[in-house]
Amino acid sequence: MPGRTLPTIPAAEVQAHNTSKSCYVTIGEKVYDVTDFLDGHPGGGDLILEYAGKDVTAILKDEVSHTHSEAAYEILDESLVGFMPTEPIINGATKSNKPAEILPLPPSKEGRAELAVQQPLYAATGMSAAEDLSRDTDLDKDYKEHKFLDLSKPLLMQVWFGGFSKEFYLDQVHRPRHYKGGDSAPLFGNFLEPLSLTPWWVVPTLWIPAVVAGTAYGSTELGVVSTVGYWLFGLAFWTILEYALHRFLFHLDYYLPDNRAAFTMHFLLHGIHHYLPMDKYRLVMPPTLFIALAAPFWKFAHFVIFWNWHAALVTFSGGVFGYVCYDMTHYFLHHRNLPSYWRELKKYHLKHHFADYQNGFGVSSRFWDRVFGTELDMGQPKVVKTN
Repeated sequence: MPGRTLPTIPAAEVQAHNTSKSCYVTIGEKVYDVTDFLDGHPGGGDLILEYAGKDVTAILKDEVSHTHSEAAYEILDESLVGFMPTEPIINGATKSNKPAEILPLPPSKEGRAELAVQQPLYAATGMSAAEDLSRDTDLDKDYKEHKFLDLSKPLLMQVWFGGFSKEFYLDQVHRPRHYKGGDSAPLFGNFLEPLSLTPWWVVPTLWIPAVVAGTAYGSTELGVVSTVGYWLFGLAFWTILEYALHRFLFHLDYYLPDNRAAFTMHFLLHGIHHYLPMDKYRLVMPPTLFIALAAPFWKFAHFVIFWNWHAALVTFSGGVFGYVCYDMTHYFLHHRNLPSYWRELKKYHLKHHFADYQNGFGVSSRFWDRVFGTELDMGQPKVVKTN
């Protein structure tokens, strides 16, 4: 970092920066302030806080946990705040004619670029690993380079008036961006904007009471065994519905009509999520959209179970509970550190975003991907090298 002198920071001071308000980590003698990255980390801020004030060299290279890409090191380089040398290193640097060889500075931009071409790169998304999903996009540079959407302006009307070809739209919308600081990019830019922003807790707050009420009312005309049976049937039916919606509606993609109305609807339903996958206020379904999608399935439940209105209600309630579990799983896969089973599911789902959006449609489970042959290959790609 030419022109910038970085201080030495005592080990005790580094170790004291171990909270969400001020979080330091180290790699060797280098000290990084990663406080601003806690909310944007794909593994969730809690995972970083486990190593607050500590060295992260080993965990960044741990294949069991997740080998981090060059993008992760680049993010760290931008957060370098000083050095934590030991006494021998300080003495050696003081006496040396080339102190930078003892207290090395971060790689130059040219050096990082050289490293970058050696990273696995997915042509469909331009990403190499999950960390890439959380790197702030340079808004001006992105718009000048791709001529797609200007993230500093309302997005929806840009899609409507963009005049994009279908091929160009699909290519760009599946190349993830990250809005500055992890905030939400403007979608409508008017009084409708709040309708597109949904905190995760809204989903269980609204729909769990409805599930309880529907189940309780339906059970008044059914026995306990019948109530449980119909409810579990609704829950099980949701799992295949989740897969079908994700694959055949949200990822209609190449079957889209080639016109702006289709692109705009696609962008609203799911395109914006692939375009800005780490936007935490657009990870769960807004209540208005859920009602619109749930209405035909309310009719469907009563069509299938035509012989008993109460049984259809209980079945529908079980399905809505499945939806709540799905939306909560989806949110936490993007933004929280999780126990082992969900950690593997997290890697699986994030790979759907950064590597292969044409497979991996299961979010709360990989079961139906296995059944229908759309399971993601979780092996590591070959390293891309250029001359």
